[in-house]
Amino acid sequence: MKASGRYEGYGMKSLRRDLIAGLIVGIVAIPLGMAFAIASGVKPQYGIYTTIVAGILISLLGGSKFQIGGPTGAFIPILLAVVLQYGYDKLLLAGVMAGVILVLMGLFKLGALIKFIPRPVTIGFTSGIAVVIFSGQIANFLGLTGLERHEHFWPNMREIARHLSSVNGYSVLTALISLAILLLLPKRFPKLPASLIALLVSGIVAAVFFDGRLATIGSTYGAIPSALPTFAIPYVSLDLMLEMLRPALLIALLGGFESLLSAVVADGMSGSRHNSNRELIGQGIANIVTPMFGGIPATGAIARTATNIRSGAASPLSGIIHGFVVLLTLVVFAPLASSIPLAAMAPILMVVAWNMSERKEFALVLKTRTGDSIVLAVTFALTVFTDLTTAVEAGLAIAVLLFVKRMSANLVVGKEDQDHPELLVYAIEGPLFFGTASRLGKMIMPEEPLRPKTLLLRMEKVPYIDSSGEYVISVILKTYKQSGVRVLVSGIRPQPESYLNKTGLARMIGRDHFFAQYEEAVRYALGKLDREDGAAG
Repeated sequence: MKASGRYEGYGMKSLRRDLIAGLIVGIVAIPLGMAFAIASGVKPQYGIYTTIVAGILISLLGGSKFQIGGPTGAFIPILLAVVLQYGYDKLLLAGVMAGVILVLMGLFKLGALIKFIPRPVTIGFTSGIAVVIFSGQIANFLGLTGLERHEHFWPNMREIARHLSSVNGYSVLTALISLAILLLLPKRFPKLPASLIALLVSGIVAAVFFDGRLATIGSTYGAIPSALPTFAIPYVSLDLMLEMLRPALLIALLGGFESLLSAVVADGMSGSRHNSNRELIGQGIANIVTPMFGGIPATGAIARTATNIRSGAASPLSGIIHGFVVLLTLVVFAPLASSIPLAAMAPILMVVAWNMSERKEFALVLKTRTGDSIVLAVTFALTVFTDLTTAVEAGLAIAVLLFVKRMSANLVVGKEDQDHPELLVYAIEGPLFFGTASRLGKMIMPEEPLRPKTLLLRMEKVPYIDSSGEYVISVILKTYKQSGVRVLVSGIRPQPESYLNKTGLARMIGRDHFFAQYEEAVRYALGKLDREDGAAG
């Protein structure tokens, strides 16, 4: 997608649409930015900084016309784990490193590869993340005090159970007011920013009736500054980079996946087409710059992107405007944000978790009782009970093993009857790779003294071959050749032919022993056999 195409036919009408959409999305993004930051274990203003800086840069430099970037719920478990294990300063370094990785992925045109993550893996870790987010807000919803935050699910649940006696009724009432607005308002007035109104109403009720009786942003994290922090480059050393490489890789992969998924959703809603590699580069640059203003990792936000499109956005300018709306709000209203109760924010994240849980797809995949169900269940359980890195690695490993098993089962090698006893024909169907190669050898390798003089391999239905497949064919070729058997190949397709040419096996077989059509190969074989029989007679 060319840059000019993003603003093609742009005029005053388009500008008005972008102004309205940017204002609406900016208002929606403010409470989410603070809530995601708090849930990630950092101060709420860092979420605001991320919304501003990353939001502007992703819209300005990304490959999607309507993408809205910022902090998202998907990052919460990763960022919280990094903060608890390494600290906020190292999180900033991990964010910069993730940005560099994303830029490299875009430059090397790896955007399409992220789309190959199996669906059961994405459903599993997304649902697992939803559980982690939801459970992480129980303490704020109930107003529990004295809790120690842990990296994993079970220790946090035990912590909540131990402190249930400290339930704060004022917090619960405030949270219920916020939750009621979040659930009821979108049904009656879908265009109103429910999360912001829930914060305002429940916050006002708490300030008027429960002042000083429940935790607020100010009492827990201190006052929110009314300006962006000073530009500062995170401290970098080789040892620190090696230490933070694994978290950075995970942040980059998840950020790339989320941003491209959001871009695909935007394409479906708007009829536009995004540029995957440009999107990764834009996301990468945003994640390099944002930590230098104190922000946390960011990616494409599906809900805010959808809101942007539904609000009438005409170009990426709406996303840039949304960032400046948040900046203006920070400058003017920061002191008021400090009085927002944490209990009022908890339901916002709980609703976000519920909406991102993919519960219907989760149940559908489980009902199939197939290998996909195993991948889903393992990924989900490991996301909840260990960490996202382990979950994704295990889910992908199981998915690959199951894929290899399915492909191996799909290999069909059939022996075809011929009128001539000295012509042996095998028809091979399916890819020849490391998962199927050994089966091919067992099916074709002779187990008794060889009687045929010619072996014909039909390869019309072999779409792919790798080094393992090539090796097995070479062993078959040598075994038969040692017994004086002529080997012919018919109907070989472009990839297998190219691969056999590169390895030299095609030359060993003999170029004159390759035939485009099966019938042509049979005629050649029978002609050779007849001449040999005649000569022998």
